[in-house]
Amino acid sequence: MSGTLNKVMLIGHLGDEVKLHYFEGGNCVGRFPLATNETYTNRQTNERVTNTEWHNIVVRNKAAEICEKYLTKGDRIYVEGRIKTRKWQDEKGMDRYSTEIQCTDFTFLTTKSESQNSGGSPQPQTENTQNTAPEPMDGNDDLPF
Repeated sequence: MSGTLNKVMLIGHLGDEVKLHYFEGGNCVGRFPLATNETYTNRQTNERVTNTEWHNIVVRNKAAEICEKYLTKGDRIYVEGRIKTRKWQDEKGMDRYSTEIQCTDFTFLTTKSESQNSGGSPQPQTENTQNTAPEPMDGNDDLPF
């Protein structure tokens, strides 16, 4: 295979509110931390162990505004995107690196009732950056089975 693939799919909980930054011309970028968990049983102690991995999520423009409006800390979200590593310099002039997930698609997984019970605002269920037509539901799809 001659091509490459940079694709990430995550389901996790927001670790903080979405922070927006606006630029000249009206474009904006939103950032938020996303926590994913791995749980297993330690064979020696028979104890349940949970490891949390933190991911820096970056969304842009209209998607960022939607995330800021509807997501709150603790909400569950499905994120699709690609890994991007940025190089920058700190105040001492040292090179630093940040690895981020550049979000291309997302789906809100926290229901309206769950969000309202936790004090958040109501939210739509999904937001996709691609348009897809709904599947016909009449049962006459010409499949042989």
